[in-house]
Amino acid sequence: MNKLILASLSPRRKELLRKAGVSFSILPSRINEETTKKMPYAIVKDLAAQKAIAVGKKLKDGIVIGADTIVVYKNHIIGKPKNNEEAIKILSTLSGTWHRVYTGLALFAPKSGRLIRSYDVSRVKIRKLTKQEIISVSDKHLDKAGAYAVQEVEDDFVEKIVGDYNNVVGLPVKKLAKMLKGFGIAI
Repeated sequence: MNKLILASLSPRRKELLRKAGVSFSILPSRINEETTKKMPYAIVKDLAAQKAIAVGKKLKDGIVIGADTIVVYKNHIIGKPKNNEEAIKILSTLSGTWHRVYTGLALFAPKSGRLIRSYDVSRVKIRKLTKQEIISVSDKHLDKAGAYAVQEVEDDFVEKIVGDYNNVVGLPVKKLAKMLKGFGIAI
């Protein structure tokens, strides 16, 4: 079996891979996340590919998994908040609304130079939050797009998800499994 390398330090992505029974190592990409793409699906696919390729250039073999997640509300991309004040603004905006979560996936084989990319999208409804609820969680998720974590038990403000829950967490495992089959790897 080919060695899998996750190009991410995300504890959520690591946990999802472990739960899927995947054996992997971690080598973060540390790229400057910039793209000229404009459409959300193209942005996440491009950034995931950049991450996978950046890590793959340091290796001779294996399959590198790159991933990138963004939140989109009314055609506006909401990334990771820069500070507590921005998190409050993001959570206030998302309160009581639907938005989309896009995760791009890329698999790169350094030996052959083969790259495949895909993405998943889920719709998420956030229940109406009180100002106190927003303030109480605003500093918890400065490292997450949309300033929230669906998997956190105490963050119970996600009302509904249409699509893959794991996509919202940051790694659509079913989509990844289908992509890995293209490299002859079953998970």
